Amino acid sequence: MAIVDVVVIPLDEKSVSVSKYIADIQTILKEKKEAGLIDYQLTPMSTLIEGELSVLLEVIGEIHEAPFNKGVKRVCTNIRIDDRRDISRKMADKLDSVNKHLK
Repeated sequence: MAIVDVVVIPLDEKSVSVSKYIADIQTILKEKKEAGLIDYQLTPMSTLIEGELSVLLEVIGEIHEAPFNKGVKRVCTNIRIDDRRDISRKMADKLDSVNKHLK
């Protein structure tokens, strides 16, 4: 199970706001979650997605393409991959691990 931190930056010459593109991306991710392929979490600065790495890489390609499908001419996408293979863990497990040290 991998966790990916992804930031899709549509460079829209009409507006500096990108929230409508991010909303489209969240809709794609919701469909993938409902299909049982991934889990995801929107944050103020990025989106976290978790699942099998091969699936995540396909999903990243799809969400990178989404702004182009809306007419954007340039998209920059940044990704960080945490792929741990000695144990299976989820995003919540990582938070729990930190929180136990805060108690």
